Amino acid sequence: MKFKGILKIARPNFLILAVILGILGTSIAWYEHQEFGGPFNLGYAFLATFGLIIAHAGVNIFNDYFDSRSKLDTKTQRTPFSGGSGAIQSGLITEKGALCTGIACLIIIIPIGIFFTIEQGWMLLPLLVIAVLSIILYTPFILRMGYPEWSAGLGLGVLPVLGAYFVQTGTYTMGALLASIPSGILVHNLLLLNEFPDAEYDITVKRRTLPISIGKKNAAVFYSALNIIMYLWIIGTVITHYMPAFTLIGLLTIPLAFKAINGSFKYDDRSKFIPAMAANVMTVLATQALVAAGFILAGVFNGH
Repeated sequence: MKFKGILKIARPNFLILAVILGILGTSIAWYEHQEFGGPFNLGYAFLATFGLIIAHAGVNIFNDYFDSRSKLDTKTQRTPFSGGSGAIQSGLITEKGALCTGIACLIIIIPIGIFFTIEQGWMLLPLLVIAVLSIILYTPFILRMGYPEWSAGLGLGVLPVLGAYFVQTGTYTMGALLASIPSGILVHNLLLLNEFPDAEYDITVKRRTLPISIGKKNAAVFYSALNIIMYLWIIGTVITHYMPAFTLIGLLTIPLAFKAINGSFKYDDRSKFIPAMAANVMTVLATQALVAAGFILAGVFNGH
């Protein structure tokens, strides 16, 4: 098993999302620490974010493993954002090596989860169980449900933010939950748009993603509507004082989102659709990073 193969199948460029999710959950907790007092542990922040990175790598690796087993990755036309890493197909890692690496990721994150459960409370346990089940069941089962995108939005969006928040506070709050919803929508839409190029190939292995279940045009409408809802959600939570006004800087990504929305309807033209996928990735990453920055700025200027 080559290190280059492990690195490629983990898809490190995709793991930026896990880092930002960890920072966002931590920034919410730090903002509340500045506003209301209470504990804050920077070491916990680093450990939780490390766990998120390993968990996300595990998702990528298991996805490639199951796609190789089904021969799907030999059929798809790979893009920078979809179609797998190609690590197995290029001989950089074997299927067995991929499976072992994915299992190793689970072995690494389990003790991290146990540590935080002991330190901060058993209420973290349901979140961890749901996250692990999402990793294991996503490719072989959830992808056949007709609407699998919810799983990514929950497991790689909402739950990581809440988890990073919980390891600092030992509790869940309505504010933290509401602040995590944009992440859920964004990660949901990240997966959704990336599924468009693979739809014809996914059918051959009995997958039922949203572009297959309702058609690409309707899926593009749904994708667009959720993007709009996500920005309205940020505005609404600021108006209702669940998020500080500084988080409105997340709205700066609206032009990127508009480019992605416009391009989502050009799914038959790869030369126009791939730039839309790129704009979507930037929207997902930048919006969450800016919201996190908003919490940090609010903590700096409003904290006691």
